[in-house]
Amino acid sequence: MSATGLCRFCQAPLQHSFCDLGMSPLSNAMLTERQLHDAELFYPLHAFVCTECWLVQLGEFESPENIFSEYTYFSSYSESWLRHAREYSEMITRRLGLGPGSLVVEIASNDGYLLKNFVEHGIPALGVEPAANVADVARERGIPTVARFFGAELANELAAERGGADLIAGNNVLAHVPALNDFVEGLRILLKPQGVITLEFPHLLRLMEGNQFDTIYHEHFSYLSLGTVARVMEAHGLRVHDVEELPTHGGSLRVYAVHRASGHDTCPAVGELLERERAYGLEGLDAYTGFARKTEAAKRALLRFLIDAREEGKRVVGYGAAAKGNTLLNYCGVRTDLVDYVVDRSPHKQGRYLPGTHVPVLAPEAIAETRPDYVLILPWNLTAEIVEQMAGIREWGGRFVVPIPTTRVIS
Repeated sequence: MSATGLCRFCQAPLQHSFCDLGMSPLSNAMLTERQLHDAELFYPLHAFVCTECWLVQLGEFESPENIFSEYTYFSSYSESWLRHAREYSEMITRRLGLGPGSLVVEIASNDGYLLKNFVEHGIPALGVEPAANVADVARERGIPTVARFFGAELANELAAERGGADLIAGNNVLAHVPALNDFVEGLRILLKPQGVITLEFPHLLRLMEGNQFDTIYHEHFSYLSLGTVARVMEAHGLRVHDVEELPTHGGSLRVYAVHRASGHDTCPAVGELLERERAYGLEGLDAYTGFARKTEAAKRALLRFLIDAREEGKRVVGYGAAAKGNTLLNYCGVRTDLVDYVVDRSPHKQGRYLPGTHVPVLAPEAIAETRPDYVLILPWNLTAEIVEQMAGIREWGGRFVVPIPTTRVIS
């Protein structure tokens, strides 16, 4: 959504609300103790749907430079995500026959968590990561990294310097891009004639089916279906030729895109998923306008649980200082009167405070020290991993709470 209220892809007027989560700070803008007494910026967290291309989107209230140039999220602290990256690199290397003469480029390469798998096997790789502090970590690990935002201008420079890419990977970046057309045009420019692009992003269909409203935050400018992504690709001379459904982030897609004129056949999975999206109603307004009622019900359920727990003298803490958790806590108005603290494995977040709610972030060891009655899992997509890591809470009768799609207690 542009500042003028037009769709960021097709420029049609945006008139239909999808989900209004009120006012919220930037979800990854962690605070230091000194900042707790400063004024804090809150922005509208209101998603709209375009009835021309069916792109769900937020307004651009803050520039990407201010959001992403200094970042607190480091991919290497999630064991399940590292495993996912390793399995992808092995699969795509076999599928495309990548080797020493190939070039792999990852957009939004973070700390090198994915590209290290290619480098270790002698496959040339280049990362593009706009967050300077994160890019520095990648370079320290031996991953060549360009600390700039990706678009047509940078793509032209890289194509001239390095030649085209055999593989361009973009995991959870397409949704973070406000200048959607410039970004996809950059993909086209950098891709070799027979090269392949893979893009992973949370699937809008799963967001709606699973009531995953907490994945809406300012760093995510767009919420994507296969149909919308296919339209964007076609507008830039690219074509989606295959798609896979993944369990990551509560349900994601991995799309494979190629130049429109390449010889790659379009796989049956593309048409099958497009038909499922149409059957759910993703090309009609009714499915979108009814979503807000689900979010309101989930908010009431979480607040009911937290208030009842507090009145019963129970202690609740959170696990995971995740962006989605900050959306949830701010939307529900949860502060330290209901959740004492949150723990996170990343030392880059420990000792800081969650934006908006000012809940302190501690190391995971704090849970064993304080023995809370409940641990609220904020990155619910990692529930299995967290339950395994924190199984020790059962020693004192502690239990886990998952807030999405609605609040439930698990042993």
